[in-house]
Amino acid sequence: MKETKMSEGEGCEMCDTSSDGDCCGGGSSGKGCCSGWSEKKWRGGFLKKLCVALVIIFIAYAIVWMGTLIRNNVRGFYSIGLAPAERHNVTISGEGKVTATPNIAYTDIGMVTEGKDVADSQKENSEKMNSLIGGIKAAGVADADIQTSQYNIYPRYSYEAGKSRIDGYTVSQSVRVKIRDLTKINDILGLAGKYGANQVSGVQFTIDDPEMLQAEARAKAVEQAKKKAAMLAGQLGVKFTRIVSFSESFGGGGPMPMYLKAEGVGGAEFLPPQVEPGSLEVQVQVSITFELQ
Repeated sequence: MKETKMSEGEGCEMCDTSSDGDCCGGGSSGKGCCSGWSEKKWRGGFLKKLCVALVIIFIAYAIVWMGTLIRNNVRGFYSIGLAPAERHNVTISGEGKVTATPNIAYTDIGMVTEGKDVADSQKENSEKMNSLIGGIKAAGVADADIQTSQYNIYPRYSYEAGKSRIDGYTVSQSVRVKIRDLTKINDILGLAGKYGANQVSGVQFTIDDPEMLQAEARAKAVEQAKKKAAMLAGQLGVKFTRIVSFSESFGGGGPMPMYLKAEGVGGAEFLPPQVEPGSLEVQVQVSITFELQ
């Protein structure tokens, strides 16, 4: 039998021989010489399929996006000139009240001094006010709870023959006192007469931290509004689907402020009336708008 020699590269025509000059380094028969080419062919086919899949996904996304855009534009075109769709809403109000005992009181105590000379009037006024403030601190009021509320100096005029002239000066000063121990209210008010202060005004009671009471009152107001809504829905045969808006306001009342004014007591004993804190009422009004089905 005549042996046929396979020349270099025969049977491996599809191999890449650019690098080493032979058929993938294979033998004379060429068997197994194209394994590298097969691997490259597989990789190339996978990448081609991946690219095709990505292009298809992109085209599908573009079609969906374009369709959505066209639909929205068509809706907008047909709604031109039309009034917005009317929503059927019902607004229901509720109120909640909580009663509590005040734990804070405020009062303004001051001194008005009149004199011919402004410097003398200032000195007299300051001496009495400094003594008053010292007495308030001695009664147990902290420095942080004493605040100067006003200080004024203005001239007093008299008119004669169509002309005005300065007859003297008036100096007024007052401090706002925050009283945390309500049992000391009468004692602190009594210091006005002791130290010659001639103005006491605005004994007002309040609650130092009203947030918890407001939250309790709000809960009662919302519950009342919900009961009203349920009752109204049953009576009208409708159904409320959701809350459209909510608003609230705060109120409340208590003892009316007490205003005292003692002009020119001249250091005489000033006996204030017995002051009672009473009670305060914290109110919250809510307004809830429901949408009808």
